[in-house]
Amino acid sequence: MAELKDILVPDVGGDEVEVIEVCVAVGDTIAEEDSIITVESDKASMDIPAPFSGVVKEISISVGDKVSEGGLLIKVEAVGSAPAETAAPQETQAAPVVAEPASSAAPAASKAVIEVTVPDIGTDDQVEIIDVLVAVGDSVSKEDGLITLETDKATMDVPCPEDGVVKEIKVAVGGQVGQGSLVLLLETGASASVEASSVAPAPIAETAPVAAATPAPVAATSVSEVKDVEVPDIGTDGEVDVIDVLVAVGDTVEAEQGLITLETDKATMDVPAPFAGVIKELKVVNGGKVATGSIIATIETVTTTAASPAPVAAATSAPAPAAPAKKAPPVQQVHPSQSGASASGKLIHATPSVRRLASEFGVDLTKVTGSGRKARILADDVKSFVKYELSRPKATANSSVAAGEGGLQVLAQPKVDFSKFGEIEEVPLTRIQKISGPNLHRNWVTIPHVTQFDEADITSLEAFRKEQNAMLAKQKSDLKITPLVFIMKAAASALLAYPQFCSSLSLDGESLIKKKYVHIGIAVDTPNGLVVPVVRDVDKKGVNEISRELMEISTKARDGKLTAKDMQGGCFTISSLGGIGGTAFTPIVNAPEVGILGVSKSEMKPKWNGSDFEPKLMLPLSLSYDHRVIDGALAARFTVHLASVLSDIRKLVL
Repeated sequence: MAELKDILVPDVGGDEVEVIEVCVAVGDTIAEEDSIITVESDKASMDIPAPFSGVVKEISISVGDKVSEGGLLIKVEAVGSAPAETAAPQETQAAPVVAEPASSAAPAASKAVIEVTVPDIGTDDQVEIIDVLVAVGDSVSKEDGLITLETDKATMDVPCPEDGVVKEIKVAVGGQVGQGSLVLLLETGASASVEASSVAPAPIAETAPVAAATPAPVAATSVSEVKDVEVPDIGTDGEVDVIDVLVAVGDTVEAEQGLITLETDKATMDVPAPFAGVIKELKVVNGGKVATGSIIATIETVTTTAASPAPVAAATSAPAPAAPAKKAPPVQQVHPSQSGASASGKLIHATPSVRRLASEFGVDLTKVTGSGRKARILADDVKSFVKYELSRPKATANSSVAAGEGGLQVLAQPKVDFSKFGEIEEVPLTRIQKISGPNLHRNWVTIPHVTQFDEADITSLEAFRKEQNAMLAKQKSDLKITPLVFIMKAAASALLAYPQFCSSLSLDGESLIKKKYVHIGIAVDTPNGLVVPVVRDVDKKGVNEISRELMEISTKARDGKLTAKDMQGGCFTISSLGGIGGTAFTPIVNAPEVGILGVSKSEMKPKWNGSDFEPKLMLPLSLSYDHRVIDGALAARFTVHLASVLSDIRKLVL
């Protein structure tokens, strides 16, 4: 006989504690030491384990209740051997069922669409939806999570009441629901038809054995499948604007055909179709925002396969267990609101009250080390982290410049009606200007800039360059070598000689990340604004190869066809104004880099050689650097090395 036992609250080290999570449900089979509930006192949170195994028959508490030592939690049925004895008759009854005609399975295959609503969640108020765990078309099993809700005390999943297929979702992330609110429409009964069809072939094979020798004809079959198209890696974690939708519902597209056009803070790019097919649904519109992984559209693809011969009476063999229809595994994700899967992949274990405390202090829980059971983060851990952060000065790579922080408090710009003084015209900024402006401002106010000025004698270099271009012209080559190529090679040499310039300050400001590669960004002026494409491995490439690559990226930049990948990974930047004019300027460091070289227009100057003045072509150099990483003496050595190589390019081969 089964015995019903009570599980009581053990010694919890206090008078009353709050139940913040119920870990079981009625009907669950639990093992000894499985967690039943989680409680929270004013000092810590803890799980209460099951003292024995069994089946949960009744739960006497709910989330938000107060319990104390000796209070009744749940009633558990300790299962004996009696239920196992009833299994034999059930198995013997299963045999005649197979002998029934296949037509008797028809009623089991009927389908119905039911409404799934929010069950009793322990509050009459509306609660927020923080995650939708399924999508239209997903096959779900009973008790699979459908949506995740967050109350003021806990988070919980709304389970699926039946097996079925999701037909329509009535809620969205960020919405509010209450008890009885409609969550989704679920089509049930699909699994019954699968089971019925798998049983029916057995009697057919026995009554018609002749059919065993008849092979099914070989025929080509076309299988259509609707697939989602997602935004690939676009080189940024944030959202970007959709500036053009290139297709419409019903269009037939080929693989690699552009679907939408995106605009990041540095470039525009098309998202191609990963496969050919017909557009069934578009999930984006002009002006919308998407990120990596966002669904753009659904495309119906058609594949043709040839069916191989197969005996019709293959069912004469012993019937295999019914194989359920293939479906995605139940969505049992780790939600940031529950266990805190962070972007870095670190799991965060903390109660809602601790998360709320962290949110109030603006604490990133991925940086907090938990001292509780199973590395759970406690309120004291958050407070200790805040005290530690406040007690130490920081020179971070992205210091805050908000009002009142870092001592940066400036007067607001005065409001002036310029039309009072004459005719005006208001011209909107380009998107690149709108985004680059705040970035430049951030870099200028958070990085302590110092600019080292120097000049290089490029008389011999310029003569050699003109000689090489003349030779290329005779060969009718479209290649043209510019002074910038030699400046890039000289900069690469200086970066290898002084690797401090080829580094970045870590986000916490406590270490330096030295890069073992030399990628140099080149500032390019375009009609839409300034962009900085990156030339990779400059130290490993020759002058002609870099010249050709520069021509290609400059053309792409002016045509607005640079991708995000083209502008990532730079170690150092060169901004050349030599083709325009000027004698010197102060370039702004392009964070997270720590240095940038400004190049102005070269000029013939008299230089004393010890006995006479002789004309020399001098190139002005302006090196801005981050004084947190680089001191003045190192910057001076860097520019001296740079000028030395430019003055005698034979040093590049040493």
